[in-house]
Amino acid sequence: MIEQKLHQFRYLYTPAAIIISAFILAIGLDVRVAGQDVTANVSENQKDAEEPKRIDFTITDEDQVRGNSNAPITIVEFSDFECPYCQRFHPTLKRIFEEYDGKIRWVYRHFPLTSIHVNAQPAAEAAECVGEQKGDEGFWKFGDVLFEHQKELGIDVYRKLAGEQGVDMNKFNACVASRKYQQKVENNQKEGIGLGITGTPNSYINGISVLGAIPYEEVKAMIEKELEGKK
Repeated sequence: MIEQKLHQFRYLYTPAAIIISAFILAIGLDVRVAGQDVTANVSENQKDAEEPKRIDFTITDEDQVRGNSNAPITIVEFSDFECPYCQRFHPTLKRIFEEYDGKIRWVYRHFPLTSIHVNAQPAAEAAECVGEQKGDEGFWKFGDVLFEHQKELGIDVYRKLAGEQGVDMNKFNACVASRKYQQKVENNQKEGIGLGITGTPNSYINGISVLGAIPYEEVKAMIEKELEGKK
């Protein structure tokens, strides 16, 4: 598991650190910088590149996928159920997904910031245990309600929410207790680190990186541009 010691923000007093901190505050994500975990806020316009770098993701049966598998747009989201900026961005992506019905495939990849979010890894594993019984749809429904109950995360909440979805609780409890999906969650995280991801949310629209909880209008503009390019 990737763990780093939390450094308090009060130590960031050098001019260079102040500049870096100001930049982080302009993005809207939970992020790790130079070995330090820093919680960011606010948001800034996502700047377009003329020829943005695209990551070619391989989507497998192990992925948790929402939507049409043949959709022209694929969104791969690296997220953390305890991250407040992921919680903020989730309704934006959900709105986009619903608005472009049938045109978007939404893929969830785990990136728990374990050194600052103690419930992120257990929540991710619990979601996978629900998905084991209820499939992709069950995973996504569980994920939706995890964000709604973000301030209450813990085993009692996972059991309550899983029970409301009608899962076999004996199997669910055994799955969670055995940490059956620990390696899958950690593999997702390692993949993200390999891509250079340092914070959440970090999403990819047809392979183009989208950093932070950017506004709906900017996501929509990217989707429209991608769809135009498919014509």
